[in-house]
Amino acid sequence: MSAFQDHVIVNVPLERAFAFASNMEHAPKMMKHILKVEKLTEGPIQVGTSYKETRAIRGKEASAILTVVEFVPNERYSVQNEVQGLETIYHYRFEGDGERTHIHFSCDINASTFMMKLVKPLFTRIIKKEDGNHLQEIKKAIENE
Repeated sequence: MSAFQDHVIVNVPLERAFAFASNMEHAPKMMKHILKVEKLTEGPIQVGTSYKETRAIRGKEASAILTVVEFVPNERYSVQNEVQGLETIYHYRFEGDGERTHIHFSCDINASTFMMKLVKPLFTRIIKKEDGNHLQEIKKAIENE
């Protein structure tokens, strides 16, 4: 079950919206708290592609490794991160509508350790506060590109 979800309509064609949004190196343009993203693997974006993301969290820099776990061009992609027993997966689904694109987002948060199960509600609130409305930022970045 999703921890949270969102939907936005972007006023650009599907191919353009997907190409921009699925390129994680554009993340600093789409999410203000992401400072930089470095691609760690060679070649085109596909399942297994990894990135190092650095973001500002409560005034401090924190880095995480993100891995593409699903990638269907112009349709959907998912990015996963796991730290100390807490797994976060961001799912994005795209639907073309002429010159517009619907982007559907959902976030899954899974805890595999006893400690993370205890703190999962707190982490869910923090993640939702930071990224809960990021589709609006993605919309602005794509439409202004």
